Amino acid sequence: MENLINIFIKSIFIDNMVFAYFLGMCSYLAVSKSVKTATGLGVAVIFVMLITVPVDYLLENYVLKEGALSWLGADFADVDLSFLSFIMFIAVIASMVQLVEMIVEKFAPVLYTQLGIFLPLIAVNCAILGGSLFMQQKAFNNIAEATSYGLGSGIGWFLAIVGIAAIREKVQYSQVPAPLRGLGITFIITGLMGLAFMGFMGIKL
Repeated sequence: MENLINIFIKSIFIDNMVFAYFLGMCSYLAVSKSVKTATGLGVAVIFVMLITVPVDYLLENYVLKEGALSWLGADFADVDLSFLSFIMFIAVIASMVQLVEMIVEKFAPVLYTQLGIFLPLIAVNCAILGGSLFMQQKAFNNIAEATSYGLGSGIGWFLAIVGIAAIREKVQYSQVPAPLRGLGITFIITGLMGLAFMGFMGIKL
């Protein structure tokens, strides 16, 4: 249990997808103009990460990597389908994003309109694919660890986009020098937030 909590906390604060790896920056910058829209996209990302990382873990360990198909019999013990990892991971992500898109369109049409093209673009959000590839790299021992990592990574991305959205709403009422208005000041704030999150690296887990 303690190990799961450690993975969860680390994926939110220390290995934050935005501030540690700068993944998913396109939608992070484009959809963070209002807290309401950022919250909607952030929740969608959490849902997609929570589903895709464990599913991709199962694919990796029981289908794709060398020897993963040994449960089918001795004849399959040497089969290595790891070259299909990217395709399979992206297929799972695209399926989950399609599901999220249909749910949002059905139950929150206003949010669906506000998110626009960036909702289906979650499918190519590098933070989502990054979660699955980092899961593959970290070689977790079981699906519970992979699920904890996926949920934590999603929440970390959620905190990042909602945080920058809240700041950008306040910045609109500030006297920002003309050359820095818009994305200029947003990049500066993102850098400062990244430095602030580096302080969490001191957490002993």
